[in-house]
Amino acid sequence: MLQYYILNMPVASVIFALTIGLSIYVFSNPEWFGRLMLHPYSIHRDKSRWYLILTSGLIHKDWMHLLFNMITFYYFGFGLEGIFVEVSGPIGHLWFALLYVVALVLSDIPTIRQQKDNYGYHSLGASGAISAVLFSYILFYPKMMLGIFMIIPMPAYLFAFLYLGYCIWASKNARDGINHDAHLFGALTGVVFTLILYPWIFKHFIGQFIG
Repeated sequence: MLQYYILNMPVASVIFALTIGLSIYVFSNPEWFGRLMLHPYSIHRDKSRWYLILTSGLIHKDWMHLLFNMITFYYFGFGLEGIFVEVSGPIGHLWFALLYVVALVLSDIPTIRQQKDNYGYHSLGASGAISAVLFSYILFYPKMMLGIFMIIPMPAYLFAFLYLGYCIWASKNARDGINHDAHLFGALTGVVFTLILYPWIFKHFIGQFIG
């Protein structure tokens, strides 16, 4: 099984292993949190620290944060890379890698702009990129059933609309320490990137409801 994933979904395999490995490392080496977390104040004043956008997406706050993101990535990241390869051939591996990296970057840009003068603000986690992966996947299979919190069954398209609505509301009103903007802009990046890559996906998405 492991060999299957490595051979057929190498990009997802590397992302999965690197994220888990680096996250576990910083759990026992907390000084590295500060070195790898997104810090908009520093990035705004020292453009050479742009790498924090990428490194912050490879570490997580705690085991629950890591577990939730990696379960989501496991179910949809490996599948999405497989879809891209099925549709585009071997270059699909590159498209999947670009989707993930572009989403990591673009999902953090609004946060960097908003928090550039807030020295105490830090952010971490792969949620922005994973939201992009999930929403890209939903464009291919909008009527699949998702288990929200592993319990509540819901069609993917309905979840997508509720998720976007909640992210918009939470980014303005929530005070829970979660970077909801990253979730929102990551999801939108996944949709736009997939539409640019496969313009026919819009017709496919609509066709699932009227076909």
